[in-house]
Amino acid sequence: MFSKACEYGIRATLLIATHSLKGARVNVKDIAQETGSPVAFTAKILQQLVRGGIVRSVQGATGGFEIGREQMEHIRLDQIVSAIDGDQIFTGCGLGLHSCNALKPCPVHERFAAVRDELKAMLEETSVLELALGLKDGLTYLKR
Repeated sequence: MFSKACEYGIRATLLIATHSLKGARVNVKDIAQETGSPVAFTAKILQQLVRGGIVRSVQGATGGFEIGREQMEHIRLDQIVSAIDGDQIFTGCGLGLHSCNALKPCPVHERFAAVRDELKAMLEETSVLELALGLKDGLTYLKR
């Protein structure tokens, strides 16, 4: 459902949050390595996350990417998805048609709308802090 860029963006955000909880910043090369994403692609994704106000970039020898703990409480997954992919996942047709709506539905319109609404609710309810704490405590993993 998500683009590859969005998947990497979510992973990168959670990785940055986990490092930030430990009081550390993380650089683009380490983020790329930890998320399994090419460095140049990761850099573009991180630019979108910075522009979207999701992560903060700090320049210099001790620089890198970080997220404040208070901010982690307020950042929801839907904000990351919107920053990378826009709102198409929340409004688009399940079959990719341009004119699908309730008046002229595609064959999967009603079923897809229900799934899309559930996904949107989950993304709106899930904070970065909640997921980062699971990673930090070893309850969840970004890599196998």
